[in-house]
Amino acid sequence: MTSAACPPVGRVIGHRGAAARAPENTLAGLRRAKQLGCEAVEFDVRLSADGALVLCHDATLDRTTTARGRVSAQSLAELRGWDAGVRFDPIFAGERVPTLDEALLLAAELDLVANIEVKADRGRDYATAAAVTATLHRLRGQIGPVLVSSFLPNAVAALHSLAPEIPRGLLFMLVPRGWAETASRLGCAAIGADHRRLRPRRVAEIRAAGYPLLAYTVNDPARARLLFGWGVTSVFSDIPDMILHVAAGDRPDRNKSRSVRADAAPGQGAI
Repeated sequence: MTSAACPPVGRVIGHRGAAARAPENTLAGLRRAKQLGCEAVEFDVRLSADGALVLCHDATLDRTTTARGRVSAQSLAELRGWDAGVRFDPIFAGERVPTLDEALLLAAELDLVANIEVKADRGRDYATAAAVTATLHRLRGQIGPVLVSSFLPNAVAALHSLAPEIPRGLLFMLVPRGWAETASRLGCAAIGADHRRLRPRRVAEIRAAGYPLLAYTVNDPARARLLFGWGVTSVFSDIPDMILHVAAGDRPDRNKSRSVRADAAPGQGAI
């Protein structure tokens, strides 16, 4: 069914590192995810103006760094001059926008599976996927298992064409009726979906077809327990420490889970 199997991501994947516990899409976030017990971590990549791959979810730098403007309008040297930690908390001042190379090498050092999500400005989906592929080929032997995912079918198609040996995931906000045909055509290894729009029948359908189902972004322990009961394979979380209790069969402290900084967490519907 697939060109490559999904790597073992565990039950709880750190979302953008551990986005409610450390600055998202930073090396500090990857380290924090490991400290909290994650086996895998998700982060977003985009192209800079000069073709470098850097970690950033949004098309602009405004929300997460001390800069303003589009990621794609600045060179790597310019991007590296901004602070990507201080807006989360002053204790993270000096944290830089990482490159994909840095994130992959650190994930390998930490023994974390890396789930790379391809983000792209309009018209740059193929170029971004091609750059990710080139990076993975160049670092072969130095990095651990990876899963490359995207909401962009053209990016997943490019990955399928350029590197069929790299496991791919297709992301949906709402899983459509024709999902299976698309996933098969693109040689996908996993399906990702917004947990708020999942229903037990669709979960069962995806699992019966042989695909791991990764649900984003789950920050409520009770919801995680329900999703696991439906058969969801793994969940992305900004608070992986709290959701890992559910995956282990424990009952987390609900008051502690509610104490997550609302301004720090990207939100349960985003990935």
